[in-house]
Amino acid sequence: MMRYELFIALRHIRARKRQTILSVAAIGIAVMILMVSQSFMAGFTQELYSKTVENLPHVVVSPQDGEDYVHLYKNIVDKINNIDGVVASSPYLTGEASFKFKDNTKNAAIKGIIASREDAVSHTKDDIIKGNYDELTYSDKSIIIGDKFAEDMELDIGDNVEVSFPNANPVSLKVIAIYDTGTALDESLTYTSLETAQKFYDTDDVINGINLRLADFNRDREIAQIIEGYGYNAAGWTDNNPEILRTIAIETVSNNVTLGFILLIASFGVVSTLNMVVMSKVKEIGILLAMGASKSSIRTIFLIESGMLGFGGAVLGTAAGVALALSIGSYPLPEGAYGIDTIPVVVRVVDVVTIISLVFFLNLFAGIYPAQKAASLDPVEAISTH
Repeated sequence: MMRYELFIALRHIRARKRQTILSVAAIGIAVMILMVSQSFMAGFTQELYSKTVENLPHVVVSPQDGEDYVHLYKNIVDKINNIDGVVASSPYLTGEASFKFKDNTKNAAIKGIIASREDAVSHTKDDIIKGNYDELTYSDKSIIIGDKFAEDMELDIGDNVEVSFPNANPVSLKVIAIYDTGTALDESLTYTSLETAQKFYDTDDVINGINLRLADFNRDREIAQIIEGYGYNAAGWTDNNPEILRTIAIETVSNNVTLGFILLIASFGVVSTLNMVVMSKVKEIGILLAMGASKSSIRTIFLIESGMLGFGGAVLGTAAGVALALSIGSYPLPEGAYGIDTIPVVVRVVDVVTIISLVFFLNLFAGIYPAQKAASLDPVEAISTH
């Protein structure tokens, strides 16, 4: 049997259809905006991670304090590879070099790598736009350069560039591939084989860094601490690239503050509607109180109304928001726009449940004032009110 509080609450809602529809619509629109914004935020964050963190080394290992190189590096690499959560490692030797081709000269970094292992960590092969990345594995005295570097130096596949540096062994390297990351690295970083770099810098079989890829990039600091326990310096991507986390944090705070105000305004719509119900039902409330209804029952009636309006608006708004977000997310962008094909949108079940729950409880809270106002009416005065 339906409790009379619920029965009366439903009658109030049905009796003032226009106000009910407007209240639910106000909440629904606010929730729809919240859902769309949250989907964009989740998509933006995922896209940012995929474009940056996914292509960055999750942990970078460097020599012990006071040392320029890691000697006998194969032992420490094996030890690191056995750490739970490390899926790939890439030892490298990097340093500055001067490049000359015809009348063009340029200073840039040259990084000696093991091609397959560097690709396993940083997906370097995916950035190749011309030439053959794998040729670095078996081609002696070869180099891979960025597209901006190639443009500045007027280099192309098959050209030989002269590389020199103080206290280094000058060498002529053949361009075998050109890459494009869309970042400043395209004009400041070149790749050669680890063996070629070691001969160029006239070192033994040493390295000055190890890049790591993890199964879970959120464990970067934890893994870095384990490696530091071995006596080497190590830093995770969150420490090496704090601007990524800062960007996400700023976007999230800005997004949440704006949407919080939108929800607050929508909640005032519920308060306004319930206040009007209280004012129009003063006599009815007085009769209920005179018939023996408790103040808590009167309070419950208006809290039920508040909860129903909030829940109805939240469900409708979330459904509309999900549909709108997915339709916008499927809309193709102009080719090459910001490096993405469609607007990044991610609809998560946890966001849907959180938003509906948050809006429901927020509107329930907003209904406390009109509910208390109705419960505090004096029965005699209420009945005598015309």
